[in-house]
Amino acid sequence: MDHITFLVAVVIVTALAFDFTNGFHDTANAMATSIATGALRPRTAVLISGVLNVVGAFLSTEVAKTISGGIVDDTLVTPGMIFAGLVGAILWNLATWLLGLPSSSSHALFGGLIGAVWVGAGEHGVHFDKVVEKVLLPAVASPLIAGVAALIATYLAYRITARARQKTVTKGFRFGQIASASLVSLAHGTNDAQKTMGVITLTLISAGALGHDAGPPLWVIASAGLAIGLGTYLGGWRIIRTMGKGLTDIQSPQGFAAEAASTTVILTSAHLGFALSTTQVCSGGILGAGLGRRLAEVRWGTAGRMVVAWLVTLPAAALVGGLSASVVTHGGNFGIVVIALLALAVATFIVVMSRRNPVHASNVNETHEVSVRSTAPAGVGTAA
Repeated sequence: MDHITFLVAVVIVTALAFDFTNGFHDTANAMATSIATGALRPRTAVLISGVLNVVGAFLSTEVAKTISGGIVDDTLVTPGMIFAGLVGAILWNLATWLLGLPSSSSHALFGGLIGAVWVGAGEHGVHFDKVVEKVLLPAVASPLIAGVAALIATYLAYRITARARQKTVTKGFRFGQIASASLVSLAHGTNDAQKTMGVITLTLISAGALGHDAGPPLWVIASAGLAIGLGTYLGGWRIIRTMGKGLTDIQSPQGFAAEAASTTVILTSAHLGFALSTTQVCSGGILGAGLGRRLAEVRWGTAGRMVVAWLVTLPAAALVGGLSASVVTHGGNFGIVVIALLALAVATFIVVMSRRNPVHASNVNETHEVSVRSTAPAGVGTAA
């Protein structure tokens, strides 16, 4: 415990705050289609997802090891750099949540860390070969694989059930969606909670509390799982609306196909240690399911905005992480306080803006658009 200094404690708390934002930012990955088709009530969906995210956190640690000892040189990393990287990731998560854009929390984290370590330790502190192998290549391949798998599964589902009664088909696939959405939640906990585990483990290694190449201790696994589970339960309703209604008018066979394809890709990658973006995988699955029924069902304008967000996420988070690292490196503890206060001010502003046009469990299926008004409408409730 002597190694747990005040700075290390601050970094651990910040990492868990990122994990919390990761949870509500990515709830849509598992439950957007089930909520959109009526397979699950909104509040029931996020409760199931939250519990299974916690369970999933205990299933594997391969992705955590990729982060703690893969993309950056843990011998050069300091807790201050990790703190700066987390600030970049959290602010990007909140900004894209406000806009209802299902961007990648994973790439926000990687970008923040890469930018902070590059500024703090130099470019040799980043293992760019591992970034390409473990992050960039899976980012390109995984949504394509999930999309093609979902397209084929959707096509087969409609062909097989073409002569069956529509009511029976819908009811059957809705039951199937409960199982498939639950598996996506389990897979999300297995993949995404590990990223925070990896960050905390990297912090403990940099502080000398753990040896090099160490895996995450049990308390790290448990705290990361609980943080992402709580964030998931609160429900990122703004992004759920975009993924459930914004990409395509999804039906229960499509929802089942998209979720089944996404689960397969995520669990396989977690086993292999690829720290991919569950958001990109699930979005690819939904797009594939839309194409599998009818080309015109896909709203390409929304899909285009999502792709732009995906491309910008890593460099944008890296920029914020690098700027934060520069302040922290030159300002010491004072610099950390300055960055923390600035980040808190920006986060507060984003939350206030979200309340001008709230999206919550009661209205998440009313429209496919998410907007931010300059003035609050009368009788506004709380945003989510």
